[in-house]
Amino acid sequence: MKIDPEKCIGCGKCRSYCTMWGGIMRFERDPKRPQRVICAIDEDECVECSVCLRSGCCPTDALYQPELEWPRILRKNFSDPLKVHPETRIPGRGTEEMKTNEVTGRFPRGKFGMALELGRPGVGTRFRDAEKVAMALAEIGIGFEENNPLTKLMVDRKTGRIDPRVLDEKVLSAIVEFLIPEEMLPRVLDVLDRVSREVDTVFVGDIITRVAKDGSVPYIDVLRKRNRFMSINGKSNVGLGWPLANV
Repeated sequence: MKIDPEKCIGCGKCRSYCTMWGGIMRFERDPKRPQRVICAIDEDECVECSVCLRSGCCPTDALYQPELEWPRILRKNFSDPLKVHPETRIPGRGTEEMKTNEVTGRFPRGKFGMALELGRPGVGTRFRDAEKVAMALAEIGIGFEENNPLTKLMVDRKTGRIDPRVLDEKVLSAIVEFLIPEEMLPRVLDVLDRVSREVDTVFVGDIITRVAKDGSVPYIDVLRKRNRFMSINGKSNVGLGWPLANV
């Protein structure tokens, strides 16, 4: 995103719409007319989400979206909620079947789908941090979800290495996604404990699974033994969709 200095009046209204919480927008003197104060965007920190532009907040239409070339276009692909990933043909940063398991049957009993989302609004992440997590998991034999945009950026899926040309691109968030057998969860958590101290962002881990036949959640005991925080905002799909999957 860019700001036309000829149109900007320095009102700062765009800052409150920034998904990086306005921290990338700064006030500075107009180099041509020092008596004027204008707003400028730190291009290295901008994730190209376009929220400020779509808000219509600028009274002089100084905000504009320049044409984005690769690899910078990846910022928009991963950060703009309205952008469809050209590689996966779906919007969002993971697969779209995570919340429709009663139809797709991607996560049967005895298996855990896992999604590790790096970056959040106000923080963001660079692909360099996503690579650290992916490579740490690859060392224990994790295979990554095929129809995931981050997986598409890997040049070596056996090691989790991401195309080195994109490592410094910053995005709102990126998701490392994979499927594991239930008994592998403790080992995965050990890896995440270690790599969490090596990344320069925040990340949230999601576990997707069917509840057991007695209604219990299979991973609860593992997390409790490790004193893991479990959000009360967990999502339950109650299976009201057409039950196509025999899982």
